[in-house]
Amino acid sequence: MSTIPSWGGRLYEDFTLGDLYAHPLGRTVLAADNVWFTLLTVNPNPIHFDVHLASQTEWGRPLVDSTFTLALVTGLSVSDISQNGVNLGWDEVRLPAPVFEGDTIYAQSEVIALRESKSRPQQGLVTVKTIGFNQDGVVVIEFKRTILVYKRGHAPVHTRPVVQR
Repeated sequence: MSTIPSWGGRLYEDFTLGDLYAHPLGRTVLAADNVWFTLLTVNPNPIHFDVHLASQTEWGRPLVDSTFTLALVTGLSVSDISQNGVNLGWDEVRLPAPVFEGDTIYAQSEVIALRESKSRPQQGLVTVKTIGFNQDGVVVIEFKRTILVYKRGHAPVHTRPVVQR
């Protein structure tokens, strides 16, 4: 029996200006996600967890914490964009529509800038514009993100033991 290596993510040389990645996974937002995230981040805004109060707003129900949306959409893009890199920053984060419990969020990213690192010759900088959208195709978040990505031959090796049976 042979062991098939898993996807190890893209390296700097794998990116081309204008590439569009339709990230393969979606994620349905649960009430527990929103409550836990507000608790973990000590966000006391009741619009995220007080159903009675939220019912009196224009949305009529609790809003999902926007920083959860940012984290979720970033996470959906990792296997395509930043598995071999580190985030340097998010820019121009916009939230054109709310996210609610029960929404399924999807994402896509476009490569908008590439350059080799001047201070780290074994890495390059990749900038993407990512959008997150719900099950109805409504854009709920958009942002630019810059990642410091390893070049081929310089990334840490992803190894783990394989159990033979």
